[in-house]
Amino acid sequence: MSIPILETCRKRKRRPKLFGLHSFAEPGCPINPTGPFRDNIRIFLKQCAEPEDYCVKGMPLWCTLLVRDKSCVVPLYTIEEGVNHSLNPFCDHCRCTGWGNHLVSKRKYHVVIPNDRDWNKPLEDNVLNIHSHLLHGLIHCNGFGHLLCINGIEGGSKYLYGREIMDLWDRICEILKARKISVEDASKKHGMDLRLLHGVAYGHTWFGRWGYKFCRGSYGVSEENYDRAIEILSSQKLDKIIQDFSDREQSRQIKCMVQHYRDLSESQLVTIRDLFKFMLTIKSRSALQKKLVAATAAPSASVQKNSIRISFHKKDNSKEKYLRCKRFTSVIAHMDSRWPAKRLEFAAEVIVDALKQHKSEVGHGGMTRQDLRDAARMHIGDTGLLDYVLKSMNNVIVGCHIVRRGINSARVLEYTIDDVDPVKDLKLLEATEEIHQKPLPDLLPAPAPVPGTDVYNDVVYLYNNTLLNYPESELLELATQAVLDSKHFVKDRPFRDEDDQLLRFFCQVMPGLFDAENMATETSPAGELVMVPLHATVFDLKQAAEKALRDTYCIMDKFVVTEVDNLGEMEDRDVLFGALESGAEILVRGSGIDLDSNLKHEGGADNWIVRCECGARDDDGERMIACDICEVWQHTRCCGIEDAEAVPPLFVCPGCCTSFGPPMTNSPLEFQCSDDLLLDSATIYGMDYEYDNCIGLLQ
Repeated sequence: MSIPILETCRKRKRRPKLFGLHSFAEPGCPINPTGPFRDNIRIFLKQCAEPEDYCVKGMPLWCTLLVRDKSCVVPLYTIEEGVNHSLNPFCDHCRCTGWGNHLVSKRKYHVVIPNDRDWNKPLEDNVLNIHSHLLHGLIHCNGFGHLLCINGIEGGSKYLYGREIMDLWDRICEILKARKISVEDASKKHGMDLRLLHGVAYGHTWFGRWGYKFCRGSYGVSEENYDRAIEILSSQKLDKIIQDFSDREQSRQIKCMVQHYRDLSESQLVTIRDLFKFMLTIKSRSALQKKLVAATAAPSASVQKNSIRISFHKKDNSKEKYLRCKRFTSVIAHMDSRWPAKRLEFAAEVIVDALKQHKSEVGHGGMTRQDLRDAARMHIGDTGLLDYVLKSMNNVIVGCHIVRRGINSARVLEYTIDDVDPVKDLKLLEATEEIHQKPLPDLLPAPAPVPGTDVYNDVVYLYNNTLLNYPESELLELATQAVLDSKHFVKDRPFRDEDDQLLRFFCQVMPGLFDAENMATETSPAGELVMVPLHATVFDLKQAAEKALRDTYCIMDKFVVTEVDNLGEMEDRDVLFGALESGAEILVRGSGIDLDSNLKHEGGADNWIVRCECGARDDDGERMIACDICEVWQHTRCCGIEDAEAVPPLFVCPGCCTSFGPPMTNSPLEFQCSDDLLLDSATIYGMDYEYDNCIGLLQ
């Protein structure tokens, strides 16, 4: 089956447009637009793409065919989302990036390369919610955008590498004159956060190769904090690291690794940055050599090796699936519980039954801790028992089922269940039982990697020990956390005036035209780019500014420009040339702004108040909780609520607690109710009490 657009072109009796993957969007190939993004994207769709004969949820789409080689044609889709008819008119990505004060733009353009397996299928209605695309970028018609996901070979593609896709995206943004593109860097490899590894090794994230720089940090981390943290971590002396680990079990291994790579390096390795950078460099070379060897190997031998490797991995994964699990009976045997073992086992069986019923009804997904607890309460009234058992259930085997616990996409604790074949997997289960019944001291630690055997294993070992678990160093621990808390990066494309017969100005509406309630609390973005001929008059500039603002923002649909603030006493018929320099910013006044519209700011209509002890004063995308009295939002982590914990039904911040009475100086008071209601100076929560009952305890 061919790519859908090819069939569409056959029906229209037109030859499809084909472009080279690695040359597409180079300067002048195939277009060289010089206007603002809102105009350039229209030129792009007209000259570089073919319209599809179907829509996605009413949204029109176009397809561009990119040829990688003779056997690989990649479909690049562009989807135009009209905000006025969208189910999600606001932009969460803008809010978390710090652009929540931007005015809502009229159109969003989604640039998508689906996963390889979907190239021969029409796009589905949920295309904008899929995270397995090879590329998904979003750009508002004002030129501000977001790179939402990128997946290369390691992300599931059979043909495209991540750097190839990233190069393509960067060229598209450049040729279309996108103004700023943000990315939330949560990429991992072999369990390592790449923003930490690459930050230490290169001084920037993986996206930094393409000019992405620090935008904002979570939990109050500033750019100065981030730069200082990178400097602290990357400047660690290797000799000092060896000395600090001298009395630990990792000492010999780290010393051997450092010496091994020092012997390989032609330059001197002094700091941890030198070491990581060198290791990542030779890792890339070794990977390239493996590919060359594989390419020159005989096909039959290659197939044989692949089959052996696949069967070997399958065998390992099957064992690993059970070796990481324990029988629930073995778990409770080593627990000091006030409930008898039979009572704990019964509660576990009730929980498993609830998960099985949910799986049979829904077919996929798990249950949140609160939903699972509520379902189990239909059979067990002792909530203390349920909480105790739920806390113990992670990678445990109950009967013929494995219960797992993890964090779902909404960052909420979730339980899932998998079936076990007791006949087929009997030996594995018995082996697992024997292993986990051994006392902990009898279990041998995992063997440390032999230096040089696998470079990436060595990188992982050093990453875990020198960055995440450095012995007794609060400074390094804080620096590591600051880097991990910095996820938002942005690429800013500076304005460059073209050598042509046009004047360019950045037009911005006077802030005074917004009332105090509707004014943005932060600095507004740079004005909209407008272009006029050299001989244009003041009236021509007003018309161009009016057209640009109407075309871009929802609340400007009926805006009329009456005055340009920067021109003094110049009249409409006066020529602009010589009065303003091309590239200057101008302020305009006028009327017709729809201040009653709900589509004002990208951050949404809700006016959240964020005031956290970490210093955060705006939503940074991290998990938050609002005080049920003052309604001020704070990070759950800063309030002592772990990410794996469910948000309590009732939360009162320290400030409101103090207003009810003097702060507690002793240990937190614990009210022994039937459901263990706990009250302290930071949080108040009751599992089964109504809000009024909890407040009554304070009065």
